[in-house]
Amino acid sequence: MSQPSFTTTEKTFSSYNQEQGKAYAAARPDYHHALYQFIIDQHTATKGQLHTLLDVGTGPGNVARSLGVHFAHVVGLDPSEGMVSTARSLGGTTSTSEPIRFELSTAEDLGTNIPQPVQDASVDLITAGNAAHWFDMPQFWSTAARVLKPGGSVILWTSGRTGIHPSVPNSAAMQAEMDRIEEEYLVPFFVPGNWLTRNRYSDLPLPWTLETPIAGFDEATSSRKDWGMETDFYSINPEVNLDFFEKIIATGSPVTRWRQAHPETIGTERDVLKIYRRAIERLLHEAGVEKGKEMVKGATHGVVLIVKKKI
Repeated sequence: MSQPSFTTTEKTFSSYNQEQGKAYAAARPDYHHALYQFIIDQHTATKGQLHTLLDVGTGPGNVARSLGVHFAHVVGLDPSEGMVSTARSLGGTTSTSEPIRFELSTAEDLGTNIPQPVQDASVDLITAGNAAHWFDMPQFWSTAARVLKPGGSVILWTSGRTGIHPSVPNSAAMQAEMDRIEEEYLVPFFVPGNWLTRNRYSDLPLPWTLETPIAGFDEATSSRKDWGMETDFYSINPEVNLDFFEKIIATGSPVTRWRQAHPETIGTERDVLKIYRRAIERLLHEAGVEKGKEMVKGATHGVVLIVKKKI
């Protein structure tokens, strides 16, 4: 079967092969069940139905699988062949035991170009977890307005910037050191999408803020929910050992781009992953943590945006 032709504005994750997709899936935790329940509650409380879910930037398919149990039909879309291959290998079923479809498509096309294309006015909920900052938002909103049913929802969220939790020994000094390393090594590899996540989507273009607004969405019934660090955003215990910490930060796009630009450092003490790790080890040891018992805990300040299509 021939694949649809398309272009995407995101260049880091969209180029992932299957091996990279598997590594990403192994290191990136799923979202907490409370976040998923909030999404379902917000969608249904605003008269959203549970027939068809379209998850965009699905990656390894975590969101499609976790929310898919509530929907009769689910399609997960991603522009990366490696991510789609990983998602398909992990599988998933809907509330009607129908297999979840994982297809290659961009956020701008929203599956309108795939085999068994997504039809106009056929989707109840469009989701994007930690992905919307990579979208061409005017084109995304234009296509979303077409494929959403009246009363349908678009729910977008990001974990924002994950910092060091105050409960970690020497946390203030550690956060300062993390900030210094990021400024020195990674900020030159930031792209606009990275700044959108840092600002917790405060500047993410919405249908009514575009230079040419997209009609059909209801600003009055749309909302924003800030997710404080006292409420779990991810499913796993946020306290991890430093081996797993390295795997998590290796999935960040600025880190990926830095390592692509410095392949000779990978696995050495000059690798930015090791630079982060050695700084954490040093500061934990200064605080009295024994060697081999180093743990770090993140603090997440997420945000969820709910945008409704007019009935």
